[in-house]
Amino acid sequence: MPEVRAPFYGHVRQYHSIKKELDDAILKVLESGQYVMGPALKQFEQDLASYFGTEHAVGVANGTDALWLSFMALGLKPGDEVITTANTFFATAEAIWIAGGKAVLVDCDPQTRNIDPAQIEAAITPRTKGIVPVHLYGLCADMKAVSQIGKKHNLWVVEDNAQGVDGYGAGFKQGELSDAVCTSFIIQKNLGTFGDGGAVVTNRNDVEAVIRRLRNHGSTQRSVHSFGFNSRLDDIHAAILGVKLKHITKWTDRRREIAARYTKGLQSTSFRLPYEPEGYRHVYHLYVIETPKRNECEKCLLEQGVDVKLHYPIAIHQQDGYPWGKLAEVKAVPNSERNAAECLSLPMFPELTNEEVDYTIEKCALWDRKNR
Repeated sequence: MPEVRAPFYGHVRQYHSIKKELDDAILKVLESGQYVMGPALKQFEQDLASYFGTEHAVGVANGTDALWLSFMALGLKPGDEVITTANTFFATAEAIWIAGGKAVLVDCDPQTRNIDPAQIEAAITPRTKGIVPVHLYGLCADMKAVSQIGKKHNLWVVEDNAQGVDGYGAGFKQGELSDAVCTSFIIQKNLGTFGDGGAVVTNRNDVEAVIRRLRNHGSTQRSVHSFGFNSRLDDIHAAILGVKLKHITKWTDRRREIAARYTKGLQSTSFRLPYEPEGYRHVYHLYVIETPKRNECEKCLLEQGVDVKLHYPIAIHQQDGYPWGKLAEVKAVPNSERNAAECLSLPMFPELTNEEVDYTIEKCALWDRKNR
C-alpha cells in the first residue's frame, strides 16, 4: 500500500484538537451514573433546538431512525407514496420502506445534484403523502420550491439533513420550511460522535411528542408503555455532540476554505466541480468532483497516496437490494445515474492541512492533463 499523503478522514486529529473538552464531558457522564435518557441528552436536545432555531429536538439512535420515526409520526401508512431522489445514500429510501411507504425516486438537478423540484411535481399522485429532499454533500436543496409544492398538494416535507448541518439556503434556514429535519451523528459527519447517533428537529408539537414515545418503547413515563421501539441517543454521545456543537461553525468555515482552495486549483481542469448557488452556505460534508473516467482517476490517486472515496457510486434503483414492485418506483433519472457513475470525493475535513490539499490538487491536475 502506498503512503497516505492526503487522508480522507481526520477523526483522531479532531479529537486531539479539543481533547480536554471531550474528555471532561465524557468523564462527567461516567461519574454521573446516568447513561441513558439522562441530563446530558436533555441538555444536548435543548442546545440543538436552540442552534437550529426550532421548538424541539429529539435524540435518536441514528440518522436512519430519525427518518422513519418522523415518517411514522407524520402518519405514513402502507401504500402511501413518498418522493425522494435516486442519488442519495440507500437509507433515505430504506427509511420510507421501513415505515411502510413506497419510495418514488425522481431525478436530481444536474448542477446542484439535489432533487429537481420540477421532477417532484410530475411524480405526484393521489397516493403521495410526503417529500424528502436531501441536502446532498452539504448543499441545501431548494427548500422554497419544495415547500411550495408541498403546500400546493397538501404534502408533508421532511429534510434529510444527514450531511448538511450548519448550512442554509438563499433566504431560508433548515427547519423553517419543513415539518421535520433529520440528521445523523455518525463519526463521518460534520457534527459526529464517536460512534452513531441521530436527531429530529421540528417546530411541530405533535411530531415531537410521537417521536419521543416511539423512540423509547412507546413510553414517556416509567413502566407505562404503548407501541414503540428502542432508538435512544445515549448520554455519552450526547455529551460529545454538545461539545462539538460549539465548534461546528468554525469547522464549517474551514471546510469552506478548503473547498475554495480546491475549486481555485482545479478550475482549469476538465473535472465537473461542486456548485454553490448565490446566497447558500454549502458546508462541504463532501467535496465531490465528476469525471467520465472516474474509475481510472480513482485508481491513480489512490496509488499516489490521495485517499479518495466514492459517494454514491450505485444509485438506489441500481442496488441489488432495491425492492421493485409495491415498495418502490423509479422515474427516468439520467442525471442521478451520471452522478453515480462519475462521482469522486476528495479528502475533506477541517483539520486537513493546506499542504495536503495542494498535494491532492497537484495529483488531480496532473491526471487530468494526461487523460482529458
